[in-house]
Amino acid sequence: MNRIELNGILPVIPTPYNEDGTVDKVSIIKITEFCIESGASALVFPGVASEYDYLTAEERLALLKKIHEVNNGRLPLICGGGKGDAETIAQNISRSEPFGCHAAMILIPNQYANDEKGALDFMSEIARRVPKVSIILQNAPTPIGAGLSPKAICRIAAEIEQVKYIKEETLPSGARITELIDNAPKHLVGVIGGGGARYIIDEMNRGVIGAMPAAEITDLHVMMWNTFKTGDIETSREIYTQSLPLLIIQAIYRMRLTKYVLTRKGVFKNTIVRAPLPELDDLDKKEIDFQLKNLSKYTQKEFTL
Repeated sequence: MNRIELNGILPVIPTPYNEDGTVDKVSIIKITEFCIESGASALVFPGVASEYDYLTAEERLALLKKIHEVNNGRLPLICGGGKGDAETIAQNISRSEPFGCHAAMILIPNQYANDEKGALDFMSEIARRVPKVSIILQNAPTPIGAGLSPKAICRIAAEIEQVKYIKEETLPSGARITELIDNAPKHLVGVIGGGGARYIIDEMNRGVIGAMPAAEITDLHVMMWNTFKTGDIETSREIYTQSLPLLIIQAIYRMRLTKYVLTRKGVFKNTIVRAPLPELDDLDKKEIDFQLKNLSKYTQKEFTL
């Protein structure tokens, strides 16, 4: 895999589906272009927000191949290791290598929530099987991930030189990020924020090198990041404050909210998900539409109800 230092907004691309339930290879082109045109610094697929638990290995590879073709080397590409034992995840990563991925993201699964040694053995086995790959170690809260302590994560990262980044999502993430940065091994490039960018200002204040949210408002997340980094903290905070109501809804409906927003933007054709998520009713949709119209003033693209 290619080596490059990641930074900025790194959106996780959601999986679009056709009405018959198959993966939608037309909409995957449109969402890839949307993220690139919005100013993303890299593309991530598959992640938790891609519903990787509900994709077959063949579907994941077909979509990753399409993203690679559309991207055409414009941005770094991060592949997700997916779900399973160390051998399965290493195999997923190896099969992604032909698509020019710059790093692989590996989630420490929830069975290691109270087992640091088990988590280390799990990560070490994957690293041994894919020795040339730069790794993003994802620490997510239970029940999705293990939610290990910063000290445990630092000890694991110190033992595996391939771990170049840590994506920290366990709450409260702020103090954890500070502790990770203060105690990071020398080979670590940096810490990446998660949690749907609901805490992105705090994360930037603490020194993250990037954020990895879902993709529905990539354009706004890029604006937040860029204005903050250029010293216009007031504008960054304003956009952040205005986006929070939408992100609060996203915390509940997750990929269904992501896909609804993308259909309203003309990127997706429907809101079909495979994950067991609550449905949006008419009042939910009305509120989301209001929030999108309110946010359109920052993109200079009027949102028409």
